[in-house]
Amino acid sequence: MLNYSRRNFLIALPLLSMTRAFSFSNRTKQRFKISLNAYSFNDWLVQKKITPLQLLEFCHQTGFDAIDFTGYYFSNYPEVPSDEEIFTFKRKAHALGLEISGTGIRNEFSFDKGEALDKEINLVIKWIEVAAKLGAPVLRIYTAKKYYSGEERKKIFENIQWALSKCIPVAKKHGVILGIQNHNDFLRTSSECHELISSFNSPWLGLVLDTGNFIAEDPYEEIKRAVSLAVNWQFKEKLLMNNIQTPMDIDKLCNIIKSSNYRGTIPIETLGMKDPLNEVPIFFDKVKSSLLS
Repeated sequence: MLNYSRRNFLIALPLLSMTRAFSFSNRTKQRFKISLNAYSFNDWLVQKKITPLQLLEFCHQTGFDAIDFTGYYFSNYPEVPSDEEIFTFKRKAHALGLEISGTGIRNEFSFDKGEALDKEINLVIKWIEVAAKLGAPVLRIYTAKKYYSGEERKKIFENIQWALSKCIPVAKKHGVILGIQNHNDFLRTSSECHELISSFNSPWLGLVLDTGNFIAEDPYEEIKRAVSLAVNWQFKEKLLMNNIQTPMDIDKLCNIIKSSNYRGTIPIETLGMKDPLNEVPIFFDKVKSSLLS
């Protein structure tokens, strides 16, 4: 009787799966979670007006699903924090029902091969291990701090590629995705992002899509062209329109995200707020209302 029941269950399983897929297709089509990029509280964190654990409490009380906690705010950065500090933060986030959607560092890959570039590669590798300990799926990194053109750009591009080739295998080993941020520096357009990231064709390298830093006549089109590379986001309240900071059209940006194949966490980042404790929740509510509607 047991075998008969099991046989019938196995026969029915494909049909059951199809039925469940049909029933839940609308509910599972969009699965966005909203995260806070800790840089929104940069001044407060640097001035110690708020502690990392207090920031977790703020995220919980505001309704965030996750936090993107930049590496700068751990002790002794750029040196890695102790396991005790990492795990205390991780345990607190878990107790509050918060995911850790990412972390990030400052690095510079423009150097020629040698001691200076090796130092930057080692910085990334050390923080890959921190991200893995945190349970953060993405480590946000940079390429080069300024824009280059012509033959000089070609040379810097090769330096960046070489550095990434050393980091990606380590990221894969630890199950951490390297997310390159377009930061109005070496990468300013969607085509430049595609050129670099697609040259590796690796699932362990992608784009932290910074909505505020594409240099183009129509930055929304740049965002749309880059979205297929996204492994994480910096959803900002302003963008550059003809090199002038302009308020973000939240509904327009959310429609781009919802029309894409991206599913997952959307970290929001606000800049220059004098009172983030009260101002961030306002921006959060606007994004949530648009993104989840």
